[in-house]
Amino acid sequence: MTRRSRPPTWVAIEMSSHSDPILDAREIHAWYGSSHVLHGIDLQIARGETLGLLGRNGMGKSTLIRTLLGHVAQREGQIRLFGEDFSRGRPHEVARRGVAYVPEGRGVFPNLSVRENLVMAAKPAKVAPRGKGWSFDRVMATFPRLAERIGHPGAQLSGGEQQMLSIGRALMTQPELIILDEATEGLAPLIVAEIWRVIGEIRADGIATLIVDRDYRKVLAHADRAVVLQKGQVVLAGASAALRDNPALNDYLGV
Repeated sequence: MTRRSRPPTWVAIEMSSHSDPILDAREIHAWYGSSHVLHGIDLQIARGETLGLLGRNGMGKSTLIRTLLGHVAQREGQIRLFGEDFSRGRPHEVARRGVAYVPEGRGVFPNLSVRENLVMAAKPAKVAPRGKGWSFDRVMATFPRLAERIGHPGAQLSGGEQQMLSIGRALMTQPELIILDEATEGLAPLIVAEIWRVIGEIRADGIATLIVDRDYRKVLAHADRAVVLQKGQVVLAGASAALRDNPALNDYLGV
């Protein structure tokens, strides 16, 4: 494995000012075979903070998420969750520690019913770190469509219903950090609006959240801070309000 030297950075990079990160990743490198994808990324998320992860396609966003979750074997750097070293943590260990993942592509179990998909990974709502927790009844109230389809297998749901199911299942693990990778991709506008409403509810509950989504305006509207990736490196980071007014954002997102 060889490391590429970092090019000169002409945009000031602002890190989180929070002193108690729930996730603290330092100098993260990752490879797929001989392809060096991530080049020394630093990323922090504080308790209750919502962070947006932005960048054009192929810039390393999903690879970074997969690396943090332990899915990428060829990785270097330090990853700490809740103060514990998870640099070599495996996916099930990360999940047990309180990190929920809503993957791109939804990942519902096609042969299990809506109810079975939801309850299979559920933890008691009383163990939620804050707020009122996410019980089965609360998920049903939040996603009425799922209540109507409660006995249907995942394979019979629409794309929007599958996404609701994926988010609901993640919430029923009572996470302290939830990662949403392209949660609105390919969905009808009404469903997209519903997903963003739920993201707002998650934020109000005080659950730390990492959001990847192509609609950078929506991300910045819901996030406290955002980080922009370019070719596997952080090139821009800061408070959402500041980034909205930063002309460099247009250069990196191609908008």
